[in-house]
Amino acid sequence: MNFKKRILILIQSAVFLLFIGLHAQDETTDDSVNRSNIQQYTPSKLMGKGQWDLKWFNNLYTETKSTFSDNDIPRATFFTATLEAYTGIGQNKRWNVGAIARIRSNTTNDRPALDVFKFDGEATSARSGLTAIAPSVKFVPIASLSNFSIQSSFFIPLIDNETEDGVYLEQNGYVWQNRFFYDYTFPSEKWQLFSELNTELNFGNSGDSFANNSMNLAPGVFLSYFPSYKFTILALAQHSQRIDLGNNFSQNYTALGGGVKYQLTHALNLEVLYTNFVRGNNTGLGQTFNLGLRVIL
Repeated sequence: MNFKKRILILIQSAVFLLFIGLHAQDETTDDSVNRSNIQQYTPSKLMGKGQWDLKWFNNLYTETKSTFSDNDIPRATFFTATLEAYTGIGQNKRWNVGAIARIRSNTTNDRPALDVFKFDGEATSARSGLTAIAPSVKFVPIASLSNFSIQSSFFIPLIDNETEDGVYLEQNGYVWQNRFFYDYTFPSEKWQLFSELNTELNFGNSGDSFANNSMNLAPGVFLSYFPSYKFTILALAQHSQRIDLGNNFSQNYTALGGGVKYQLTHALNLEVLYTNFVRGNNTGLGQTFNLGLRVIL
């Protein structure tokens, strides 16, 4: 199956996800009675048996500055679409199993940022493809602490070369990712604090990827305010620290941003986020634009 057919199938799956969510309408609208999915189902919360958690998240990162140069650099843009699916097993909402698929489209040589959506694969300036898949599991390690959970995923690369004709696509190595989630809702239920620690162990042939034989630690904090039970405004701060475990390369960056979430229907919510890389070492200094859809069934 060629890449365009794979993309078509994945897009059809995402549209089906949207269709399901739009037809699962809210039955009641009383703020005092209902709590929306954006309030209840943070990434910390797991699905019950028979429930499904489906997410389509799109991230566009574009940069014209870099810590490797004192001057502006030719624009480079990296688009990542991630599809995730989890379902609950067991009776106590402590275990979910699922899978993740990742599609990427990258452009270089000062092409406009939106050229990533052409998926043209033009030599020396663009590459795209289905780049990685991962079996994944989420679990609650402490039964009495349901708002603390861990997501463990093992990413398998689907590419031959990390860089071709000077265009980077995806790190060519295996990644064992563990994400630690915790959230706290204040008594008023108008404010919510969500925190995450993302750990990634990258391994493989050191000549295949800049990231192999390194560990990445990325803590993040998100503060949400709910003007209504269907709508939230949030601010976020994230840091990423790559630790050299034998590949002679380390890097770090800090990003600040914000966004909104809105509960479109009882099942479907929309997420829009923006971040700016305010500092870093051995990295680009760009900004991200993010759009996500999530369906809980």
